[in-house]
Amino acid sequence: MKKIILSVLTTFFSLCALAQKDNKVTIGTIDSIQSKILNEQRKIWIYVPSSWNADSKQRYPVLYLLDGDAHFYSVVGMIQQLSQVNGNTICPEMIVVGIPNTDRTRDLTPTHVDADPPFIDSAFSKTSGGGERFVSFIEKELMPRIDSLYPTQPYKILTGHSLGGLTVMNVAINHTKLFNSYICIDPSMWWDKMNFLNTTKKYLKEKNFSGTTLYLGIANTMDERMDITKVRSDTSSGTRHIRSILDLDKYIKTQKQNGLRYESKYYSNDDHGSVPLITEYDALRFIFNKYRFKFSFKDLTDPKVDIVNKFEKHYQEVSKLFGYKVSPPENMINGLGYELLQQKQYAKAGRLFKLNVDNYPESDNVYDSYGDYFLAIGDKSKAIECFKKCLSIKENPESRKKLNKLL
Repeated sequence: MKKIILSVLTTFFSLCALAQKDNKVTIGTIDSIQSKILNEQRKIWIYVPSSWNADSKQRYPVLYLLDGDAHFYSVVGMIQQLSQVNGNTICPEMIVVGIPNTDRTRDLTPTHVDADPPFIDSAFSKTSGGGERFVSFIEKELMPRIDSLYPTQPYKILTGHSLGGLTVMNVAINHTKLFNSYICIDPSMWWDKMNFLNTTKKYLKEKNFSGTTLYLGIANTMDERMDITKVRSDTSSGTRHIRSILDLDKYIKTQKQNGLRYESKYYSNDDHGSVPLITEYDALRFIFNKYRFKFSFKDLTDPKVDIVNKFEKHYQEVSKLFGYKVSPPENMINGLGYELLQQKQYAKAGRLFKLNVDNYPESDNVYDSYGDYFLAIGDKSKAIECFKKCLSIKENPESRKKLNKLL
């Protein structure tokens, strides 16, 4: 039994191995788009999951990342870890779109302000207030480009820190349905002498946020004299940042009527600079808390366990969360099918391969694998049928060799 369990682990985990070419570790590409709205060329950093290839029919949710060049590596690595490494299915594999800055103050602030000590001076605030044009760029230029060039699903997440967190809140209250989920990290809710905070409260009370998820991460930006209780009643300008966020958090929790799916956390051991990483990790686990497929070794080693039914029920619930049909990943099901073939659990293996055929009918690979199953059980005619179907979708020498051997 131990050998079987180790074999299952090795096979399943190997599905998630990240192959690299040319002795280089590459996690993404840099694209660019000429924006008419912003009247400038914008670079975009793109990560597409390694499970995708030119012939793949797999499609992925998209995470849009503000201050993209600063957080791209950590967020991509985190998503890889949670979605594929060691067989993890804590969150789905996702495309990541990092948006580097050209004029950060202009793009990530919702209104124009003059100097607001101690946070900004007149030089800093000079170009402020271009947030709505920036959102328009994302909605009307960037998103259509990403959807046209990359294998996207409709599910979208917006993530931002500091002024980026301010932008996240601006989009969440004013363009709510532009994204499904929002990750707001230690946002600058003091903006415009807290006028933006008051506007945010108004919308949180009046609007319907059903179907929208928000996670708020709060850093410890207090000095040693303060604690989370004392700071709430403090009036000094130096605590305005954390007070504004705590005020927002408290208010959101009172607005149960608006339908917003919400969670927050105060990170006492993280300051403004360190809080993004841990917030993003916790946020992904909250947003996708029902995504993870949990199975036991018994699911894989007991021929009587109906693992296909378990997959189908689980992904029906996941589909409700996403708002469209979500199928178990083709590669995962394929790998499990071959493992069960090795264990001679033919009935379970056949149902897994058939599940892939039903979910990915345009994939040549699923028919090749189904053909291998029929070969294993000695059904020559069905194997021929599958290999022919595979080759009708895409010619490849391996499947052709199998077919010729049977004819």
